[in-house]
Amino acid sequence: MHRSDPNYHAALAVARTLRDAGHQAFFAGGCVRDLLLGLAPKDYDVATSAKPNEIMLLFAKTRTVGAHFGVVLVCDRIGDEEIQTGGEEIQTEVATFRHDGAYSDGRRPDAVRFSTSPEEDVVRRDFTINGLLLDPILFDEAGDAAAATLDFVHGREDLAAGIVRAIGSPDLRFSEDKLRMLRAVRFAARLQFQLDPATAAAIRQHATEIHHVSAERVRDELTRILTGGHAHRGFEMLHETGLLAQALPEVVRLRGVAQPPDFHPEGDVWVHTLLLLEKLPPDCSPTLAWGALLHDIGKPATYQPPNPSVPGGCGEMKPDRIRFNGHVEAGVRIAEVILSRFRFSNEDTEQIVALVKNHMRFGDIRHMKQSTLKRFLRMPRFEEHLALHRLDASSAHGDLSLYNFARAQFEAEPPEDLRPAPLLTGADLIAAGYRPSPQFKAMLTLAEDAQLEGSIRTTAEALTLVRERYPQPSPRPVA
Repeated sequence: MHRSDPNYHAALAVARTLRDAGHQAFFAGGCVRDLLLGLAPKDYDVATSAKPNEIMLLFAKTRTVGAHFGVVLVCDRIGDEEIQTGGEEIQTEVATFRHDGAYSDGRRPDAVRFSTSPEEDVVRRDFTINGLLLDPILFDEAGDAAAATLDFVHGREDLAAGIVRAIGSPDLRFSEDKLRMLRAVRFAARLQFQLDPATAAAIRQHATEIHHVSAERVRDELTRILTGGHAHRGFEMLHETGLLAQALPEVVRLRGVAQPPDFHPEGDVWVHTLLLLEKLPPDCSPTLAWGALLHDIGKPATYQPPNPSVPGGCGEMKPDRIRFNGHVEAGVRIAEVILSRFRFSNEDTEQIVALVKNHMRFGDIRHMKQSTLKRFLRMPRFEEHLALHRLDASSAHGDLSLYNFARAQFEAEPPEDLRPAPLLTGADLIAAGYRPSPQFKAMLTLAEDAQLEGSIRTTAEALTLVRERYPQPSPRPVA
């Protein structure tokens, strides 16, 4: 599997060059962990005794991304890699062995001391399963990752036992970089591992300190939990460790909010949301993942318990049910606050809010006018709206009939029918004697509705329709 990966061959070539120059060089971190687990690494990092200036002298094209911390990107196209990657540049991160000083900002060491000891480099890393080194030359020759691995922190034992354990003191590791608390949850969820009890206890103790981490870094780590597979377990662990209450208190409020059993036999809003997260495919889009997480975020604020009895027909009394009137509108407002707090881009915010805002509209899809239906189907990234509805329905009553109907309509409608060239424009209205005004929008919408319904087909028919509704054009100004 790794032998077909151009990134592997590029990193191997980097390691060979460093070795040939008399330096130590190993694969390090997540790629070693994944190789030992039989997984495909997403990238390969090299740890070396060579200092940054020595690394840059050995390769024709490099870029420093943290020379102060001993990190250099080697950007050479090596061997046949240019052919294998279609000419794309391959980047291999190369880091000098180092010992870290104090982390006064809770993110980066104030100072580092370069080292020639691989063991000294390993013991300052985050978790034992990420503290493994692999001799790439021996591995490439023998094909046995276990035999080529250097383990100074008992990482292989924790891999075999399925445990995420901080290297050394968990309190010290989390005080150095508080984002490691979220990373511990991400690794445990993605790999289906357990948190070491001491590591979990330290996270609970330090959970409030996650506010010291920038909103962007927290957002990105939460997104990785949502899209990395097993998001359901990830959010359970976030709650168990106290991190969820700190990072997303709005989501904690979903717990215990009952739902009408006829529509939601699965349980409360928290259980329902976790079921959606459980069904998220790995590597799904971040916007779909956040839409799934936040789609019912307005329910706690709009919960209405059942009235013991409400008037029915013919003076009879019938039992009421739990209601969430206005939960979509409330959800949009809450989602906007969350997305702003985490500094999402305008584009991602718009899509996630659209998913929250429109997730209940599928209930009316069979009864929509053609113009309304076509406008619904042509929303940006409608595939995500479909995917969210499927997740929502399959995590509740299980009835996918509306999903199947919507999908069939979406796939059957040619793009030109969903968004045809307009029959009527503002210029046409002005030429017909109308004076520009805010009313133009309503006029053009009237014409487009009729066009989407198929009741008009020409500009003349569109003008006739508008004149019937707006019969008196405003007088043109006299020059």
